Amino acid sequence: MIVKMTNKGQFKISEEALIRMNQYKQDDYKSLEAGGVLLGRFIKGSKNIIIDQITVPMIGDQRGRTYFIRGEKRHQQIITNIWATSSGTCNYLGEWHTHPESYPTPSDQDIKNWQKILSTRTFSSLYLYFIIVGTQRVRIWEGNRRTGKIKRLYI
Repeated sequence: MIVKMTNKGQFKISEEALIRMNQYKQDDYKSLEAGGVLLGRFIKGSKNIIIDQITVPMIGDQRGRTYFIRGEKRHQQIITNIWATSSGTCNYLGEWHTHPESYPTPSDQDIKNWQKILSTRTFSSLYLYFIIVGTQRVRIWEGNRRTGKIKRLYI
């Protein structure tokens, strides 16, 4: 999946990462929300980004039909380990989660959470990316650290 970013670069999600996210699709009434972090690279000499890996739900996360609260400790351990083993080339680039709707739209709580992440987390770029996996579509938003504005990106 490839979308255009605000800076005219391309944001790509690797097939492996997309397959893993889709494994948590909430396609029946008992499915719980799932989520994790996006890990990827800035492509040298371009404005492009690729999401290579994601984290998935783990112990310490809170999950319900209409909420996912990511625990910090275990996801942060993975972020730190991957960053170190990649010699600093694989970075934290944002968050993903699922919604039990065909064409996902962020809730007010999602927007508040994304704005909090933009203003309080340490990360190496001007933008972070937020993905919601619906039952039929995957949608992506780009958050600007400087302005706090969040904009949907289109395929």
